[in-house]
Amino acid sequence: MITAENILLVGSILIFSSILISKTGYRFGIPTLLLFLLVGMLFGSDGLGIQFNSAQDAQFVGMIALSIILFTGGMGTRFSDIKPVLKQGILLSTVGVILTTLLTGLFIFYLSGYTPANIELTLMASLLLAATMSSTDSASVFNLLRSQRMNLKENLRPMLELESGSNDPMAYMLTIVLIQVISSGSSLDLAVIGKDLGIQFLIGGALGYVAGKFAVWLINRINLSNASLYPILLLSIVFITFTLTDILKGNGYLAVYIAGVVTGNARLAFRKETSTFMDGLTWLFQIIMFLTLGLLVNPHEMLDVIGPALLIATFMILIARPVSVFACLLPFKQVSHKARLFISWVGLRGAVPIIFATYPVIAEIPGSQQLFNIVFFITLLSLIVQGMTISRVARWLHLDLPEEKTGNEFGVELPEEIDSQLRDLTLTDEHLLHGNRLADMNIPKGTLVMLVKRGDQFLIPNGQMELHKGDKLLFIIESKATPESSPTLPKA
Repeated sequence: MITAENILLVGSILIFSSILISKTGYRFGIPTLLLFLLVGMLFGSDGLGIQFNSAQDAQFVGMIALSIILFTGGMGTRFSDIKPVLKQGILLSTVGVILTTLLTGLFIFYLSGYTPANIELTLMASLLLAATMSSTDSASVFNLLRSQRMNLKENLRPMLELESGSNDPMAYMLTIVLIQVISSGSSLDLAVIGKDLGIQFLIGGALGYVAGKFAVWLINRINLSNASLYPILLLSIVFITFTLTDILKGNGYLAVYIAGVVTGNARLAFRKETSTFMDGLTWLFQIIMFLTLGLLVNPHEMLDVIGPALLIATFMILIARPVSVFACLLPFKQVSHKARLFISWVGLRGAVPIIFATYPVIAEIPGSQQLFNIVFFITLLSLIVQGMTISRVARWLHLDLPEEKTGNEFGVELPEEIDSQLRDLTLTDEHLLHGNRLADMNIPKGTLVMLVKRGDQFLIPNGQMELHKGDKLLFIIESKATPESSPTLPKA
């Protein structure tokens, strides 16, 4: 029976199972989001029998989840990192999406009309199918790059995150426009499409920037009784930004991503609390979104589309995506061929294509269920083939770098309002040559030892404290201070 208690119980079991399974899968290099999707399929109609067939509900869950994911991804994107690759990222997220749609759409139409493949789609329907899959999935890319802490040469990580965070709006707009063309029976007017795309980008970009500036201004000035309310206030601004942009015929996904970038690159009160809240919420909604999409599909229906789906996936991975990437990056001679190959390989499909594939189903486009099953199968294949091999391909192309150290071993962070930096240092024999007391060390002006960690103990230092080899020192350094280079201190 469907009751509130049963829904809460089943939902909790699904989330609980997903997290436990993802812990095991992570050890074998399996993307956690793929496992969430598989758990949904396991509990669905062809598995343990949970009946869920509402594309509207899945689309609603996806809309909420993507708003949060894109905003959080934007907050974690440093403008100083993306500035050198801004042009490349914008080209990949716009022209790249269009080229991928055209190449893949023409290939699908060729399969439909000129081969014995089990697929029958018109040119417009072929382009629609291609458009739903034309963007790299922001949830998958952010999750893989950040959870695996991948550090890449040639500014590849910020370029990939910028592309995946900003190309969903283009794919969304192409999907909606093609649905309108098919539903109305009108011809494809490139001038009208170009105008619609321009308006959506302009409104989405402008409102996203304004919303980000407003969020920073409000949070830095408002005085709330509880620090936990600040991230909740920010979340409400995210949803207002998305819905208001959509009402004004702009692109809400672009707006929330830009709002996230603006917010994340400004001084923000209670940043730590806000980041922790948004990261947790992002994980929760990623799990809910992938579970919902896994429940929505009927796996036995995908058996009929395995043949054409395999051909389309192979074409996208090996031809459409690489051609689009190489064409977009043609003017940028500084981007190596190895980097272009790696970018081509990180053309991950994930939740976004599946969510976009629900739009034709809701609009009752002829053949939309077959289209949905093809998109779902290709997404599974992409997460398995590409998602499980990204780090391996990076090493094979010699584009990986040692993982950068973030934070400090003391787990101490400073509020942004304090204009200082924290550094830690492990003492060696060289550091203790001139004495083993803190007073014997050449500590520059503007630098203070806050804590000493000895084994599992944390000690509050003073000048007469005896130090031992292996002790870890936590320094606080004024940002304006320029301590001399010495064996006792890291460079500020």
